[in-house]
Amino acid sequence: MQTQTVPSRRVSLGVTAAFLALAAVTACAPDPSDQPRPEDLGDAEAEAWAGNPAELLASRRPVTGTTEDWLKAGQAVGLAKQMGLDSLPHFGDLVGAIGEQFVGTPYQPGTLDIPGEERLVINLEGLDCVTFVENALALARVAATAPDSVLYDSTRFELAVESELQALRYRDGLIEGYSSRLHYFSEWISNNQSMGLVEDITGDLGGVREERPIDFMSTHSESYPQLSDPTNLEAIEAMEDGLNQLTRFFIPEDELESAQDLIMNGDIIAATSATPGLDIAHTGLALWRNGTLRLLHAPLVDGSVELTEEPLVDRIRRIPNQTGIMVARPSDPRDPPSGN
Repeated sequence: MQTQTVPSRRVSLGVTAAFLALAAVTACAPDPSDQPRPEDLGDAEAEAWAGNPAELLASRRPVTGTTEDWLKAGQAVGLAKQMGLDSLPHFGDLVGAIGEQFVGTPYQPGTLDIPGEERLVINLEGLDCVTFVENALALARVAATAPDSVLYDSTRFELAVESELQALRYRDGLIEGYSSRLHYFSEWISNNQSMGLVEDITGDLGGVREERPIDFMSTHSESYPQLSDPTNLEAIEAMEDGLNQLTRFFIPEDELESAQDLIMNGDIIAATSATPGLDIAHTGLALWRNGTLRLLHAPLVDGSVELTEEPLVDRIRRIPNQTGIMVARPSDPRDPPSGN
């Protein structure tokens, strides 16, 4: 486990400011072609557009991403390489810097729950707390490993991003229906650890065993349209049974102060939930600012990706439904595979 947190904090403070300044200069405006023209809408769509344009846009949104999505992805990776962030010794600094590219991006829930068969969804224009973490980590991995030439080949670049996202979002990186998505974030951590993409360091930071069972989805199936299919519900129940056989650790809120000094930039923070049957209430990325540990995240309350003003410890303690945290450290894709 890496414990040299101070160098990581100092590096990030300087390069991230320059990174964001350059991003502000080169930011692209939305592509007008993504907006439907009135003459292209049928009667039903025209009525929907008049009543709820956001819902209509979401329904017409390509699963494979819009032009703006891919501009944002290319910009984030390109700027990281231009600033030399892909060469920083601590990979988490790169993850955090790319995550900060999305500050101000609107919060949008449910973007992965599309009609029809389960497919990989690309959406960087609206993020929830999990898709924010996934996209920041996927783009950081591409920036750290892909040659510069990939940025000039849209097909190769899109395949690289899609490959990283699919590996993070689906059990063992395989899309095999709705239940193959990593719905519970504690499983997201454990499965991505088995894939070598992150390391669960919660126990190393003094975490204690979490004994509460996980069953929120199956006991609230009416809240998940896909679970009206008995096959999906049965698969989710089996998945929950498997999760309850695993050992989970969390750091209680009263122990956060003593553990926080070992948390590094770019570490994935998962706030544990007090809701029965639910493992995680919220996720984000750890960032140090002026000696204070803060959370970079996509919150529902404030409506867009932000870096918290208040310290992470104070935030967890302030929110009644959050009992502590799990911490996962992104694995550096530049490191040779273990055993080599």
